[in-house]
Order: sequence, then structure tokens, then C-alpha cells
Amino acid sequence: MSEFKNAIVITGVIGSGKSTVVNLLRVYGFSIIDADEIAHRVLDESIDEIKSEFGNEFIKDNKVDRKSLGSLVFSDSKAKKKLENILHPLIKEQIFAAASKLESSNYPYFIDLPLYFEKSPVYDEFQSVCVVYAPEQICLKRIIERNNLDFNEARLRLESQISIEKKREIATYIIDNSSDLKHLNLEVNSFITTLKAKYRTLKI
Repeated sequence: MSEFKNAIVITGVIGSGKSTVVNLLRVYGFSIIDADEIAHRVLDESIDEIKSEFGNEFIKDNKVDRKSLGSLVFSDSKAKKKLENILHPLIKEQIFAAASKLESSNYPYFIDLPLYFEKSPVYDEFQSVCVVYAPEQICLKRIIERNNLDFNEARLRLESQISIEKKREIATYIIDNSSDLKHLNLEVNSFITTLKAKYRTLKI
């Protein structure tokens, strides 16, 4: 049995609307562990390791130059692996520490973890997974409009992740975001109703 029995991972693909769902859950008062926020903090704290591994050219004003480092790791798989080896153990450690603190409340909490499936088995201790779902064509349309990308650029970003259909198949919970915000609110409310059946103390 998982030691993180109250944790629910929120994930999806780029353009599926995960961030919107996370914001709605925050409004309802749920605790959220933000993996991206932790990753940013860990990167800032790893300046010495970055300097040692990649050189001074990736440090600007005594901070990690995210743009230049991002360009490097996007185009160089070996550099990407080096960066992951520095950051990922520290990110995991902080996520687990935050989750351990929240477990004692015996109340559901969420981990905003965009690449949960892609990083498997790194985060397999978190066994409940909610996938925010939208069909690929809708995700593509959203990415193109939001990120100002052409079709091929958007498709490449989407294809760099495990498909949303595959994620949907293996999810514990699914929140459908294939329509508008009104529909999404209904889906989130339905999801919370499902949680209430498991957590009798859930008062929302």
C-alpha cells in the first residue's frame, strides 16, 4: 500500500487544461504541490552544480540563465540528461517531503506533475492519478493559439509526451476538458463528489 494514500496526481498533456483545473481546485481550498514551482526553486539552488557541469556562460547576474540553458538541453540530449541527473533527485526529495507533511491530515491533496507518466517509475509511489483530458485536435488548437506556434511546432510539442488517449486509459480519475469553462466546472464538481464518497470528512 502506498504511503501517500491521500495524494492525487494531476496531469495531462500540453493544451489539455491541467493548469485551469489546478486553479479551480485551489479555489475549493485543496492543497496543491506544484512540481514546476519546486523545479524552478531547485534550479536556483543548484547554481554551483550548473556552473561546474555546464560552465560560467550559463550563469548571469549570479543566477542560472534559464533561456540559454533551456536552449542547450532542448537541442542536446546528453546535456539534458546531465541536467536531469542534477535536478531530478532534489525535485523528488522536495515533492516527497511536502507530500509527507500533508499526509497526516488524512485529507486529499494534489500534486501538479505534468510529466508523471513520462517520468515513470520515478513517482510511482503516488498511485492515484487524475488526467485532465481533451482530444488531441483540441489540444493542438489550444497550443497554436496560446503559444503562437505553427501546426508542426505544436504537433512536435504534443508528440514529445505520451498520448492523452494512453494516459486516459490508465488514469484513476478523468476530468473532461473538451468543451468550455462551464463544462469544466461541472466536471470538477463531479470529481469532487466522487472524492466525497471516499472522504466522509470532505466539506466543500
